[in-house]
Amino acid sequence: MSNNIQFACKTHDVKPGEPAIVQVNNLPIGIFQIDEDYYAMLNVCPHLGAPVCEGPVSGTTEGCCSGKREFNYVKENELVRCAWHGWEFDIKTGEFLVDPSIKARTYPTSIEGDSVMVHL
Repeated sequence: MSNNIQFACKTHDVKPGEPAIVQVNNLPIGIFQIDEDYYAMLNVCPHLGAPVCEGPVSGTTEGCCSGKREFNYVKENELVRCAWHGWEFDIKTGEFLVDPSIKARTYPTSIEGDSVMVHL
């Protein structure tokens, strides 16, 4: 982890499915809560620079049960979709769902009391 640890926001500022968009060292960062954990993503889409963290937070579908035409809804509140062109990124890893070699920039976080800290 980095030695550059910065305050981002209070834990109560972040709700599942509703990121807090903050400035940390002049960087626009989205802070997300998934279950009891917090994640930080640079609010810049690697595609064309859109504010990716301001897009909808959702899940996705995956095929179920070999040979059946059924789908399961998975990863609820674990994906953010860029509002400009619909690119979907895993909030935990930054990976683009279509091509995991393309990633949105993410940062580790930690909690100090009721503060979300970002490790730049």
